[in-house]
Amino acid sequence: MKKILVANRGEIALRVMRTARQMGIKTVAIYSEVDRRSPHVLFADEAVCIGPPPSNQSYLLGNKIIEHAKALGVDGIHPGYGFLSENAAFARAVTDAGIRFIGPSPHSIEVMGSKLAAKDAVRHFNIPMVPGTDGAIDNVEEAIKVGREVGYPLLVKASAGGGGKGMRIVENEGELASQMERAISEAQSAFGDGSVFIEKYIGSPRHIEIQVLADSFGNTVHLFERECSVQRRHQKVVEEAPSSILTPQVRAAMGADAVKVAQACQYTGAGTVEFLVDEHLNYYFLEMNTRLQVEHPVTEMITGIDLVEQQIRVARGEKLAFSQEDLSINCHAVELRVYAEDPLNDFLPSIGKLTTYRPPSGEGIRVDDGFVEGMDIPIYYDPMLAKLVAFGKDRPEAIRRLLAAIKNYEIEGVATTLPFGRFVLEHEAFISGKFDTHFVKNYFTKEALIVGEKDESEVAAALALRLFLEEKGRLEVPMAEGSNWWKQ
Repeated sequence: MKKILVANRGEIALRVMRTARQMGIKTVAIYSEVDRRSPHVLFADEAVCIGPPPSNQSYLLGNKIIEHAKALGVDGIHPGYGFLSENAAFARAVTDAGIRFIGPSPHSIEVMGSKLAAKDAVRHFNIPMVPGTDGAIDNVEEAIKVGREVGYPLLVKASAGGGGKGMRIVENEGELASQMERAISEAQSAFGDGSVFIEKYIGSPRHIEIQVLADSFGNTVHLFERECSVQRRHQKVVEEAPSSILTPQVRAAMGADAVKVAQACQYTGAGTVEFLVDEHLNYYFLEMNTRLQVEHPVTEMITGIDLVEQQIRVARGEKLAFSQEDLSINCHAVELRVYAEDPLNDFLPSIGKLTTYRPPSGEGIRVDDGFVEGMDIPIYYDPMLAKLVAFGKDRPEAIRRLLAAIKNYEIEGVATTLPFGRFVLEHEAFISGKFDTHFVKNYFTKEALIVGEKDESEVAAALALRLFLEEKGRLEVPMAEGSNWWKQ
């Protein structure tokens, strides 16, 4: 594999290209007209414009991407995450064109792309699952029967869903019909598939996922867990590895079950098995993501394994060079997704020009980004600016380093989630590890953030005044009476 096309943009495209370059592999960038000057385009060995800014006219044009790949003599295509990364038809078309898809097989994507099909595939492995329906449901009477069997509250979920779309919490039987109708409508609109299923709603869950790697020779390992419970609108914002609550026994059991999930669909490459964990450390299979995750850097930090490198090696037919026994947790890592969003305005996207953009650096700090100072934030794509990661010998050190990095991250021109990240990291619930997926609902208010920002600015102002007075004292030259030194 001598040349790879990265079918994505921004920070993930740049992150994949950096590993490819270290492996001696040339890279091809694709870009929309609005991304012409983006860092991933300038970094690649070759670049080709794929179309106008809207993603359905550029980054989602699988056939056009493959045509360019063939014309440029590309050996492999890496989809990154988002866009076409979990599109089985695209993966199949890439393979049919004689190009290696750097990801799992179309079969694995199809099976795990449907939450119902995924549950059916792993059912034979005795993996714990949340009580609920075994298949799709659109009949309210049947749903009422299920509700009476498993108890309320219930969760109505789109089978093809993700990111919280097509998901409704039902508190009692009287709400069931209307909430089902809304979930079906939203699922049909977002995914073209109105299939929904019903399961028991876990009231205080932790969202914990296991990273897996598998080659085409039957070797599958897990790289431990990531804690992803701090979310807004069902989207993760702060992630860490390892989790602060898992015992070694639960970690081993979850890891073993994640390996079974991967084996259930003949998985190859890097993937993530997601679980819900209740307050008693009972865990339940949720779904599998058949791609690289946004939060993969925290796993790389604690294990020392470059996941993109492993994806490429597996795609070109190599065996994993390590076994489960070779893997261990070597440190603690915490990641903040830095979005161009306004935490004071319900996390709505903040569009504008990055008049100032200076990422932090230092010991234990990693920044994966795709922007430079002076760039505009396009309205067409996900508003994530960067993944800010800190790692240390233990959790307190990693948190301290991330807080320092947030303070030193200079961004002006748009609102960001940096203040929210500081709010999370300084909150007692997070520090103690006693939090769940309702962290934002339970603790976060814009008033609390404003108070925190005010305190921060007052401390900064007091410090600045003190430094000014100290400096002034040092710079003032005391005049000895009768001295004529300036005349000498």
